[in-house]
Amino acid sequence: MSTLLALAVALGGLQGIVVRGPATPVCTAGTSCSQPAAGAVLLFERGRRLAILVRTDASGHYSLRLAPGTYRVRLSPRSAVDRGLSPRTVRVVAGRTRRVDFAIDTGIR
Repeated sequence: MSTLLALAVALGGLQGIVVRGPATPVCTAGTSCSQPAAGAVLLFERGRRLAILVRTDASGHYSLRLAPGTYRVRLSPRSAVDRGLSPRTVRVVAGRTRRVDFAIDTGIR
């Protein structure tokens, strides 16, 4: 097995959408209260080391490849407006791409 193929099999992937919400103080029936988090930067850390950062596209989509393991995820830069990211940890499985969607709480109530 070539080194490149072995590396590809050993890595895992994550893909999904990042949304920010609520986007308005009053949500109406039939209308989404969240919106895509275009240009959001997610940091994936393992232990105390940065493993990778990824920026969402205009639709809030992201995708990445990482070594298997559990990673802490946070926003960069931290914003006074955003109250948090969920989920805060993700698990990457070797040879699989998992869908993990993130939600950024804007704190609007």
